[in-house]
Amino acid sequence: MILFVGTPNAGKTTLFNRMTHAGAHVGNWHGVTVDALEKRVPVCGNFVIFVDLPGLYANAGENEEAFSHRYILSHPASLVFVSEYAALPRTMPLIRKYAQGRRCMLVLTKKKPFLRAGGMLDAAALSARLGFPVYDSAVRGLKERMGELGASSPVGVPNCTLSGIFRPPREELPRLDRLLLRDAFALPFFALCILFAFLMTFAKNFPGDLMKRGIEHCLSLLDGCAARISSPVLQSFVRGGILKSVGGVVCFLPQITLLHLFLLLLEESGLMSRLAVLCDGFFSRFGLSGRAVFALLMGFGCTAAAITATRALDRVSRKKVILCLPYLSCSAKLPVYLAIAASFFEDPFPAVLLLYAMGIGIAFLVALAVRGERTPLLMELAPLQLPRFFFVAKSLLFQVKQFIIKVGTTIFAFLLLSWLLASFDTGFTLCPVEQSMLARLCGGMKFLFAPVGMADWRIAYAALSGLIAKENVAGALSMLLGGFPYGGKSACAFAVFILTCSPCISAIASAAREIGWGRAALCAALQTASALLFSYLVYFALTGGIALLLLLAAIISAFSISGISLERIHRRKKLHPQGIHRRHRSAGVALPSCPPQGEGSPRQRRKSGGGSSPEGGGPRRLFPHPRTGRKGGL
Repeated sequence: MILFVGTPNAGKTTLFNRMTHAGAHVGNWHGVTVDALEKRVPVCGNFVIFVDLPGLYANAGENEEAFSHRYILSHPASLVFVSEYAALPRTMPLIRKYAQGRRCMLVLTKKKPFLRAGGMLDAAALSARLGFPVYDSAVRGLKERMGELGASSPVGVPNCTLSGIFRPPREELPRLDRLLLRDAFALPFFALCILFAFLMTFAKNFPGDLMKRGIEHCLSLLDGCAARISSPVLQSFVRGGILKSVGGVVCFLPQITLLHLFLLLLEESGLMSRLAVLCDGFFSRFGLSGRAVFALLMGFGCTAAAITATRALDRVSRKKVILCLPYLSCSAKLPVYLAIAASFFEDPFPAVLLLYAMGIGIAFLVALAVRGERTPLLMELAPLQLPRFFFVAKSLLFQVKQFIIKVGTTIFAFLLLSWLLASFDTGFTLCPVEQSMLARLCGGMKFLFAPVGMADWRIAYAALSGLIAKENVAGALSMLLGGFPYGGKSACAFAVFILTCSPCISAIASAAREIGWGRAALCAALQTASALLFSYLVYFALTGGIALLLLLAAIISAFSISGISLERIHRRKKLHPQGIHRRHRSAGVALPSCPPQGEGSPRQRRKSGGGSSPEGGGPRRLFPHPRTGRKGGL
């Protein structure tokens, strides 16, 4: 067994993929790998297990760093230390901590930027000083040399001093880096980047919309051909079971692909690391560090993958981000938003943008409601670089393949079963959907959305099908209803339900691995119930109830300001109930003084007469209560 060990963003996963021909996800940002990746490959006639571990520092912190530390100590395997040339001083403490008594090798990455910045390293002298071989990652035969580690001798105490053999590169930041770390430039720049991405993806007559309409045109031609099928059952299967349902999801593939493309460009260019540093101060108001940006941005692609990425965060931040992620609109919700918005707007861009903004706002409100102290920001600032074309293309094709596999398996199976139940009665005779088996099974669900003007079991069935996969909602709406047939107010309420309800089953399973099945199931149930409540409130507000809501808010504010009935209860810890008193807000009574500071427990201090103030003044003064007139200690 060979373990790849190094600091974050050193290139361990890239080297692991090259040695094993694996397809592990890599990225130009801190914390991509959050678990041990293992693969058994033949090397020099023998099978060797290569293990890629998450990055860590010598003083291993929480989560993925602590996991790597425990994994190294529990596996007496050979170690391949992976380090950037420029980050070699940060790797030396790792070598000093883990190398003794093991067979080791050091592989150095990212040589060209190191040399361009004026750095220098004598690899031969470093190898002699450490007592084990040092190679550049581009050297030929590196895999075979790793396979020979089992025949080498264990390392003694390595000499990790670098004097005379290492000259660090110039540390001044490039001009573009300095600009990207300034609020005055960076905030408008990132805002324009996000706006550009949304325009290209959603706006009318932009690439995403044009490609979507092209696929819809092809599907309409196929539907016209399918209408000529003589067999009613086969025609219903092709038109309703495949073209309307599955086709209603596939037509959104171009826009989903564009969304993933912009996320990949943000990661690969190194801009995501700058965004994390830039957002650290703002995120601190919500108890999060800037590193939460990585998981939150991944949430716009896939909630399940983003939840797994939270392992790179501390315990408190991980809990907050997992609770926030369901409210960020993943790519699977995109077909639903567009299907609803296209029923009312010629250009759905503003409506979709509003839904995304609402999700972000709700996510931050959830983060604000969850208590906990954040940890300081500690991360590697990834280098700025032009995105590599072949890497971006390969990653994008992987995302497209995953979507097609999902549509061709899970979604197709669910929609096929839905078509079967919605097309036949209990005698398996072709019938209208109102007389089908699905209508009998789900007829009672029509009351779920009756308060928002949709007493229709088909709407409830489509909405709840999103618990399996959010793409099912668009497919079910297209198959059962041919679109969204209700008014704009009901559509807003339905869109809010999709925005705020529980994520799909794969995201729930990912959350269960992090916080346990009990908590994950409870969160999913509470999110779905609250989503129904939010949809009711939105519909109530849009149908004239906004005036009543504003009136109630005004009355509550007036009572709060006047202090007529709002009171607060104060009680010192570990004191008897007699110490409780009510303080009227408008009475002007001073705040309670500090408890006595004598020795022993509070009860002993009271018995011994230690009721004097910390300054040594006499016993506590008694004031009449503002409302009752009775005296009590303040």
